[in-house]
Amino acid sequence: MKISDDEKWRAVVQCDKNYDGKFLYGVKTTGIFCRPSCKSKTPLRNNIKFFTNLDEAMADRLRPCKRCRPDLYEYQPMVVFIREIKEQFDANFSDRVKILHLFKKLNVSRNHFTRLFRQHFAMTPGQYLNKLRLYKAMDLLHATERNVLDIALECGFSSLSNFYVCFKREFGQTPYEYRRNKT
Repeated sequence: MKISDDEKWRAVVQCDKNYDGKFLYGVKTTGIFCRPSCKSKTPLRNNIKFFTNLDEAMADRLRPCKRCRPDLYEYQPMVVFIREIKEQFDANFSDRVKILHLFKKLNVSRNHFTRLFRQHFAMTPGQYLNKLRLYKAMDLLHATERNVLDIALECGFSSLSNFYVCFKREFGQTPYEYRRNKT
């Protein structure tokens, strides 16, 4: 079924995701083309041109919008954002200062970020960080003879008591019991 230009225009004005993949629109004055769902400012009707696919838009010498990324098959900026933060967690889980600095640099509220993280990884950022810390501590308890306090602090726990509580909750035994039973 062919979509009329009026219907396409309504989709652009309403930023309707249901039309993504059915057409693209280009803005002659900016030289940019977008998906119908793009949240950029609505252009003037007489400044746009509709395209059925990416190749047509590129042939018209328009460049893809950096906000909606119509040149990508699927663009989900929040998924990319969450994965990048997770990579930062993986690399810096034991450095509480870096983690706090990372949270301050986020351009979303802590509640919104927690909700997004939970949707993608089925746990809160704090739970994820504690898991990373606990498994690192478990490795150190198994591979070294260092004292438990040093291991807890190196892994990013702020106190020995918190480390013991988290470790026992996760593994069903204290760090000391784990080390004693590792053989």
